[in-house]
Amino acid sequence: MNALTRFERFDDLFPELFRRMARPSLANFEAPAEIRIDVNENDQGYEVRAEIPGVKKEDIHVMIDGNQVSISAEARREKEEKGAKGDRTLVKELYYGSSSRSFTLANAVDDKAAIAKYEEGVLKLSLPKRKDAASKKLQVQ
Repeated sequence: MNALTRFERFDDLFPELFRRMARPSLANFEAPAEIRIDVNENDQGYEVRAEIPGVKKEDIHVMIDGNQVSISAEARREKEEKGAKGDRTLVKELYYGSSSRSFTLANAVDDKAAIAKYEEGVLKLSLPKRKDAASKKLQVQ
């Protein structure tokens, strides 16, 4: 019996590398990379770790809607080169970019008890499971 392998486009294998090559002029002003996450589940809830380097915590937004979690981040970087005192600015490079990630959990999240902390480029979410979101089995008639 033959095993089938899904064909991956070459640029899907190295997305970050090709993204950098496509924008060499913005080498110092790149958007936040894809938000990479780890999700762990226990009896009480979920622990999420998301890598979001190079952004301020004020520019990170987390939305919880039932069992849907969305994380977005905005990067604002500015570089200004000035000449001697009294000269006018000739070059001012600005960059604004954003990155987002959404995922669905098996259980609804208690959004009132959820906690988010951002330290050293890592967003840590503690998402307790909602107690009143019990599933109900319907009798098929």
